[in-house]
Amino acid sequence: MTASRSEIRILLGLAGPVMLTQLGQMSLGIVDTVFIGHVSVSAMAAASLANAYAWISMMSAAGVIIGMDPLVSQAHGAGDAREVALTLQRGLLLGLGLSLFVMLAWHFAGNVLVLAGQKPQLAAQAQLFLDSQLWSVPCFPTFMALRQYLQGRGLVSPAMWTIALTNLVNVVFNWALVFGHLGCPALGLRGAGIASGLANVFMLLALTTIVFALQLQREAWQPWSRACWEPAGMWRIVKIGLPIGAQFGLEVAAFSWAAMMAGWLGERAVSAHTICLNFAALTFMLPLGISIGASTRVGNLIGEGDQDAARRTSTLALQLGVSVMACCALLLSLLRTLIPRAYTPDTEVIALAALIFPIVAGFQIADGTQVVCTGVLRGIGRTRAPAVSHFVGYYCLGLPAGYLLAFRAGLGVTGIWWGLLIGLTGVAVLQFAWLQRALRKPLQRLAAATSAT
Repeated sequence: MTASRSEIRILLGLAGPVMLTQLGQMSLGIVDTVFIGHVSVSAMAAASLANAYAWISMMSAAGVIIGMDPLVSQAHGAGDAREVALTLQRGLLLGLGLSLFVMLAWHFAGNVLVLAGQKPQLAAQAQLFLDSQLWSVPCFPTFMALRQYLQGRGLVSPAMWTIALTNLVNVVFNWALVFGHLGCPALGLRGAGIASGLANVFMLLALTTIVFALQLQREAWQPWSRACWEPAGMWRIVKIGLPIGAQFGLEVAAFSWAAMMAGWLGERAVSAHTICLNFAALTFMLPLGISIGASTRVGNLIGEGDQDAARRTSTLALQLGVSVMACCALLLSLLRTLIPRAYTPDTEVIALAALIFPIVAGFQIADGTQVVCTGVLRGIGRTRAPAVSHFVGYYCLGLPAGYLLAFRAGLGVTGIWWGLLIGLTGVAVLQFAWLQRALRKPLQRLAAATSAT
């Protein structure tokens, strides 16, 4: 019991700041949506579709960067500072390279949205929103690389403070550029896009400044050299990161396609869908923080060679994740009519969102279970299983069920969310089974056995 209590303290010490960081990062999008929602329903719908499309490519790129996680955490646990430093440098280079693909995908957003059945006028507004922040795309993958480097070494507070500052700056940027304050023109939807771009730049600069001001790189750094370009070293990150990127892409694409289906039902349906998705994503940040903390801690313990503690931490992380999401389910049910009022004065949108929120509450525990399992599997170095389970859960179960319930059974936007609940439950069951199987096997450090992926 004493060992478990000690491990909970360590896990919460890692997960607590990460939870706040994730909540802060999600709040950036919520602030944008709230400001845009008070411009017009059509502007809110356009931004929703733009984000639904854009985050498929952005999170796929971020997933590849997160391939750094087990390499950094396990090397740190083993005291291999050179490997930690090289992994950061390779992650930064990969982030810059992947940004080019993300920018290319964003450039064709309007055309793709029209092909997906959205109204041309709405698609044009979505393209305007993305074009206004296209220049800032490289900032996010490079920020992620720097954040994963710190996180894998147990340094989780710098990112938390960075995101807190960025949220304050983002509110000012949106207030000034969307509605025209501080001498700025009122740019509406375009202003919100520019504000998002400026927030991304600030976020990267702030974290970089904190790292160098506090000399946080001192114990895990080496000068840039040809070693960071070694194909074998790059491939180790990519080999781990590609399944993570695929998993992120599949998950985001599933929710993005759900947004597209909501768009077929009209602007108010997609606006209500977005409000509920915002809060589903916000509560998701809590178990995601536990997941990331568990990934770091399990990786550190494997690097130290303590397999029993790694298994114990995995079980404790799952228990924490389920407990947190049970509380979130209750909260969402109680506040289902109040939350939408912060986004829009439109009574039809508020009523639709209030119908969806009990379904969102229904899948909280499944969502918490699957994300914590994903984090532990990532700490172990097994990243293919989550990609497979997300494909089966969302594309074989969730989305087909959502389409049938929404358009064949006539449930409308609530049918889409019933489908998402079915899909998430399937993902959680598969992830849990895969994790139990993985924990029964010997846990090896990736630096010593790259085949562990």
